[in-house]
Amino acid sequence: MKVLMINRATVFTVPGGDTVQMVETAKAIRKHGINVDIRLANEEIDYEGYDLIHFFNIIRPNSISRHVKKSKLPFVISTIFVDYTEIDRKLGGVMLRTASQLLGSDWLEYLKVIGRSFLNGDKIIDNSYIFRGHKRSVEQLLNSASLLLPNSDNEFKRLSKRYRFKNEYLKVPNAVSEEFLETNPNNNKSGIVMVARIEALKNQLNLIEAMKGLNTTLKIVGKPAPNHMDYYQKCIEQAPSNVEFLGQLDRREVIAQLDAAKVHVLPSWFETTGLSTLEAAARNCNVVITRKGDTQEYFGDKARYCEPGDPESIKSALLKALEDKSELRDYVEEHYTWGKAAQMTIKGYQHVLKQKTGYNLHKNG
Repeated sequence: MKVLMINRATVFTVPGGDTVQMVETAKAIRKHGINVDIRLANEEIDYEGYDLIHFFNIIRPNSISRHVKKSKLPFVISTIFVDYTEIDRKLGGVMLRTASQLLGSDWLEYLKVIGRSFLNGDKIIDNSYIFRGHKRSVEQLLNSASLLLPNSDNEFKRLSKRYRFKNEYLKVPNAVSEEFLETNPNNNKSGIVMVARIEALKNQLNLIEAMKGLNTTLKIVGKPAPNHMDYYQKCIEQAPSNVEFLGQLDRREVIAQLDAAKVHVLPSWFETTGLSTLEAAARNCNVVITRKGDTQEYFGDKARYCEPGDPESIKSALLKALEDKSELRDYVEEHYTWGKAAQMTIKGYQHVLKQKTGYNLHKNG
């Protein structure tokens, strides 16, 4: 079997959770003898010899549709469906808030695509997107995909609520890489860490507000998103002395920071998974995470939850997590490894290629 993985043009220059999911899934699948190539959506690709295409990010239909039409290959989509509605309406500028309220989420996503094509080089590669619009483009892909691969059942429910389509899905949970499980973490842990891009979605400003008056430290790991430099500057200006910005770190340095910290916090306005939270849990950090999105399907009662718009809620959750016993590592190792994710993904591929899997797929509609 030979698989072509395609993701947004900026997946490596502006890395995110989808970057990790794609790279780690490919690495784990290759261990099963499957050939996997990774390409960017804006590249010219020779599709000859591939059995199927694996796309990422349904919210970026413009990055998918041209390759669907040109290749004529069966394809699956890791949907990674993030809902930006609340953050656009609460934290966006006057024009963004007004557009969100008047036009709705899909029209606003359409305008963002147009904007990104001018601001950061994320060019429109399928001109039919311009005329079809965002919602119709997404629905067309959801209906024509051979199989959908959401990271949770709840993600699929959100998709079904927003869009009209009929298709099968196979849940493939996100996971942690082997490096995070190689050695036992340090038990002498203290303080708080946050590993994430610095941007409004990740909500560092309200976290910084929550840190004021706390008798502990916060280390923020990550670089600002390209279009959020003003937000980053506000974070620096408002940060008290117990907050430190460490910038972008390599994986080994991230692990060292997680090993030193008692708590990892991700008070985002939305998370499909919270990959850095899973990684922190693998290093036996207690975790504080948003309720918004699909996080409770992953962590259940093993996390402290906060309301992203309420610094006092964030502070309360942090104080409780600092006192909790750390015992998440075994839970993550049992349920959330890329090896397990690879096995589920391969079952999906086999289903698409008409092979018997012995697995009962979920069906919508």
